[in-house]
Amino acid sequence: MPRLKLGILQVNHDRSVEVGDAFPDDAHRFRDLFDAQEQRFTYRVYMTIGGEVPQDVEEQDAYLITGSPLSVLDDLAFLPPLYDFIRACDAAKKPLLGACFGHQAIAVALGGAVARQDWNIGIDQIEVSETLPWMQPAMPSVGLYQFHHDAVTALPDGCTRWATSPKCAVAGFAKGDHIFTTQAHPEFSDPFMRCVLNYTKPYLSADEVANAEATLTRTNDGPLFAEWATRFFGGTP
Repeated sequence: MPRLKLGILQVNHDRSVEVGDAFPDDAHRFRDLFDAQEQRFTYRVYMTIGGEVPQDVEEQDAYLITGSPLSVLDDLAFLPPLYDFIRACDAAKKPLLGACFGHQAIAVALGGAVARQDWNIGIDQIEVSETLPWMQPAMPSVGLYQFHHDAVTALPDGCTRWATSPKCAVAGFAKGDHIFTTQAHPEFSDPFMRCVLNYTKPYLSADEVANAEATLTRTNDGPLFAEWATRFFGGTP
């Protein structure tokens, strides 16, 4: 059986020596997550941060929007075409997954809201408030890496929250069986998380750093999320 074609819209391009030169980029971290056991998809990366979006939603079988240190609250040149693409996916009911920045961009594009909140950094234990059909094996909660300062504060019409935590009220939402989001970074690894945290320390308080570091002994359920995402896209994990 041919592999599903997954388009990855990358909204970050880290040129820093400390992070960007030491680790794979966002698109490759997701590829590594999905392909940990065997290759699950064929991939096409769109450098959306540079303005590239698919010209037709039918170019790929499914899409994923990555995370980014940028903010949907800023006036970014690539956001209007990205929002148009998100709305086109919604209209066509094309499977679309958003992580962190992607989660927030989908919310805004479909009429929701995002606001600046306290930092949420580290492994957050997220309550699964609604188990969606593709979330098998089902779990009452999952631990996933987080690194965000913005958060979804209002859901778009027709969307359902599936995840919440004390640090993030809308930790994930879905619309029908074609949109699935998470505020988390399931593609993060422990070395990457620690590197980004160390790189960001000058912008954080001592308490914020200590609180983040204290969570890093928790279990990371990124591989489980990869199974959920694979089923959501229409593949077999």
